[in-house]
Amino acid sequence: MLQIGERKNYRLPKESLEMIDKNQLEAFKKEFNLNIDGEGNINIPYNHKGYKCNDKANDVKSSKIQAISFFSGAGGLDIGAQLAGVKVISSLDSYSDSVETLKLNNYFEHTVHFDKDICDVDASDFAEIIEKNKPEKLILIGGPPCQPFSKAGYWVTNEKRKGHDDPRNMIGQYFRMIEELNPDGFILENVESILHPSNRPAVESIQSSIEELGYNYIMLNMNAADYGIPQKRKRVFFLATKKNIEGEIDKTHGSDKDRAKNPNLLPYERIIDWIGEFDQECYFDKSMETEGKYYEEIRSVYPGKNYIALTEKAGHPNPKFVSGKRYWSFLLKLNPELPSWTIIASPGHWEGPFHWNNRRLSIKEAAAIQTFPEDYKFYGSIRSQRKQIGNAVPPLLGYKIVEYLCRWL
Repeated sequence: MLQIGERKNYRLPKESLEMIDKNQLEAFKKEFNLNIDGEGNINIPYNHKGYKCNDKANDVKSSKIQAISFFSGAGGLDIGAQLAGVKVISSLDSYSDSVETLKLNNYFEHTVHFDKDICDVDASDFAEIIEKNKPEKLILIGGPPCQPFSKAGYWVTNEKRKGHDDPRNMIGQYFRMIEELNPDGFILENVESILHPSNRPAVESIQSSIEELGYNYIMLNMNAADYGIPQKRKRVFFLATKKNIEGEIDKTHGSDKDRAKNPNLLPYERIIDWIGEFDQECYFDKSMETEGKYYEEIRSVYPGKNYIALTEKAGHPNPKFVSGKRYWSFLLKLNPELPSWTIIASPGHWEGPFHWNNRRLSIKEAAAIQTFPEDYKFYGSIRSQRKQIGNAVPPLLGYKIVEYLCRWL
């Protein structure tokens, strides 16, 4: 699946670093033992990592473990499912650009795509699809929108909202489809903030709904970086089956501290290995420019840091900001030697993560950080593509989750 290319050399130009405080720059170079050439550029050896999918649809066409995907988005979980050997026979999303993205990719040439709201479908819409494909095992996969958790207890504060009939309750609608389709198992993905104490009633309602439908389940709080994804991204997954399910998915990667406790762990992925290949103008667009109010400040932040690097707390000789007075992702910049911070769907103008060359990430780079296949196509405007990528489950994380669920079907 994952392809690792030959050793190459990435050149981080001195111009990208010239406005960084001298002492901070020296600390950055020392921490990562970086190689500086005679002209002041930083040279970073890397092995390009990536994979392709659009010539591999036949790999799953005969699979008898099959999936219906809800809230499919750009297809992160769907790609992961098929990488795990599960044929996605149908998908559904109410955002038309996401539906068109799935249609663009040959990897889903056998999939029936619905451009609909989940409230407007029921089991009868999928009856013919299921009859045609005749799955031996059927699973549902989906990540209902997280709006119910933007206010504490949104969909559990009265009985109507808690019920499956409330059209605003997307999790309730997902459970309605689970009840109607009666799959062998399912995955429910959501944001980590669902675990905030204020949302405890919502979590308990999810758990009781799973049990009332006759499923056993595990709840996993996962950081994508712990599983070989070049990005720190925390999400919660409920994995449920009609049979027993237990345990957790073993972590494969960790920090230096983690690895001191468990020497079997690999070091966290370096972002340079996934996006260094794409630092080329052919992938650039106008939305990546960072000119404006904080242009000098973004150039003064050294890789891996945010605005706090420009505060008295960080020892900057000419502080521009006060620590704690800005949102954490303000002027947040990637370090090529570390995993990325979370890729988000709709970042503010000065909200990171930014590339270490003082620009926004390209679509190609953002997709690679999310571990989308290199030949995967996205439909829509640049803004729409960023939104689709930022909302997705990283496909290679999805692969591990679906693969684990299938062991218990």
